[in-house]
Amino acid sequence: MTKRATPKPTPAALARPPKGYTTWLADVMARVQAAQLRASLAVNQELLSLYWQIGRDILDRQEREGWGAKVVDRLAHDLRVAFPDVRGFSPRNLKYMRRVAEAWPDEEVVQQLLHKVPWFHLCTLVDKVDDHGARDWYVHAIVAHGWSRSVLVMQIETAAHARTGQALTNFERTLPSPLSDLARESLKDPYRFDFLGLGQDAQERAIENALVTHITQFLLELGAGFAYVGRQVHIEVDGRDFYLDLLFYHLRLRCYVVVELKAGEFEPEHAGKLNFYLSAVDTQLRAEHDGPTLGLLLVKTRSRVFAEYALRNSTTPMGIAEYQLVHTLPKALEASLPSIE
Repeated sequence: MTKRATPKPTPAALARPPKGYTTWLADVMARVQAAQLRASLAVNQELLSLYWQIGRDILDRQEREGWGAKVVDRLAHDLRVAFPDVRGFSPRNLKYMRRVAEAWPDEEVVQQLLHKVPWFHLCTLVDKVDDHGARDWYVHAIVAHGWSRSVLVMQIETAAHARTGQALTNFERTLPSPLSDLARESLKDPYRFDFLGLGQDAQERAIENALVTHITQFLLELGAGFAYVGRQVHIEVDGRDFYLDLLFYHLRLRCYVVVELKAGEFEPEHAGKLNFYLSAVDTQLRAEHDGPTLGLLLVKTRSRVFAEYALRNSTTPMGIAEYQLVHTLPKALEASLPSIE
């Protein structure tokens, strides 16, 4: 049996790259990726513009000339005959074109904003969201955060638009504008922890353990910008040990966020302890270019009056929000959630 010879490396492969080559290669790769992204956006823009114009035409013809619904089936047939290799002209998709054009009648909005959103994301929005303001909120969120279609569906199912920015906070008084507005929009009320599979009587440590185990889903629920730092993070103050339930860093706000969990009803002393933790993190962990540390107190229930009183004279920026454990995430979405990998 003859042993096959191992191919010898070419001289080019053996040679060391010249000085500066690695940096230049990284720059070239970045430019290629940027060009690919621009090309993808340009294709999506042209496709969306075409779909919107077709949908607008169908609407106009039906309204002005009384064409019936069957014209959509006829148009689908004729377009597929004329362009047999082009997908997207099914009766179902043509009806979506009509609905999208009806939902966003302003062509300027289509050109300036909607062209950044994948077509089937828009189809999902017209299927699942009736309110025009809510649809626009999700469009801006898709553009800002790059949500996949599965994540978009999950956000719609959990009414993210109605919960975002609803936590009770003192940010307007303790943070400068516009940082205060951005911080307020980074918090929700209530938070939905239905993916944990815990009952209403779950204790704080059990909730904390489950949140860390399901950190990907937890980060999705927290929203864009949160990066997980750790749990039971140790700090020492004057020789005594303290442990933060959960610590995050917010990439847009450029600051630490301390999250404290309470399995029962909000009590005023909870805000005092969180205030203490924020002061400690500001002193011991906050870097020169970091913003003020934020606090988020998650409680099972809260009295709004108690919470307002507790926040009124607090000197550190914090918010108080409720969480819910028992709402069930639709089974069809569970497999679509991204893994940590």
